[in-house]
Amino acid sequence: MRNALSVDVEDWFQVGAFEKVIDKADWPRLQSRVARNTDAVLDLFARAKVKATFFTLGWVAERCPEQMRRIVADGHEIASHGWDHDRVFTMTAEQFRADLRRARTAIEDAAGQAVTGYRAPSFSIDARTPWAHLILAEEGYAYSSSVAPVRHDHYGWPESPRFVWKPVPGSAIVELPVTTAKLGSRTLAAGGGGFFRLLPYRFSHWAIRQVNIDAERPAVFYFHPWEIDPAQPRVADAPLRSKLRHYSRLSAMERKLERLLGDFAWDRVDHVVAGQVPA
Repeated sequence: MRNALSVDVEDWFQVGAFEKVIDKADWPRLQSRVARNTDAVLDLFARAKVKATFFTLGWVAERCPEQMRRIVADGHEIASHGWDHDRVFTMTAEQFRADLRRARTAIEDAAGQAVTGYRAPSFSIDARTPWAHLILAEEGYAYSSSVAPVRHDHYGWPESPRFVWKPVPGSAIVELPVTTAKLGSRTLAAGGGGFFRLLPYRFSHWAIRQVNIDAERPAVFYFHPWEIDPAQPRVADAPLRSKLRHYSRLSAMERKLERLLGDFAWDRVDHVVAGQVPA
């Protein structure tokens, strides 16, 4: 079973946890570490001999074309994460379409490769955005991996199917939700990011095996380049909860990733989607 490995390419100051304390107008003046960290992720994948999908902000692609070209040269998929991390449910339908187009142009210009995959910032396609998948289909996207079928304080669409499904009747586009696990009647977030970094490794290992063996489906795993960078700047005035989520166990992340990459088989999201039958 080949699982879907993905990286959400954004800088440390672009995360949702800091959006109320760091103004976007200040982004160009902050110390950028995304190029360095993306290179470190690419080196990690090269050592592990795995391929992945890099869901990249257009804002980052425009400023880091060398890393975009390296992603493609190393055999990975380049995909869109939107322009500058605005959540989909904060936009109108036409604003979303404009965001998609701006990001895709920047990513394709930088990488020299067509973009057919999309992941919404903070998994922000949900019941509030009934138009989002239709617009993605109209814009020519083959797949989205933008839904988290859980309840969460920042996002979530618990009514969504847990595995690949077709969100637009008559269209070929599919949605590949991030991985969840079942514990009794509860659906648990288990697809990576902070959950992987903060919880014991055995939880993620158990969750992926449950999806692979019990459900006979691939897992969809993600993380961010800043999560393997314990030397990143600290945001002193961020809420305590945000700081705990963002900074905890950064120094342990790379070792945990190395273990995960060795314990399971991994591939690009577009390759994994191609082998799935939608619900």
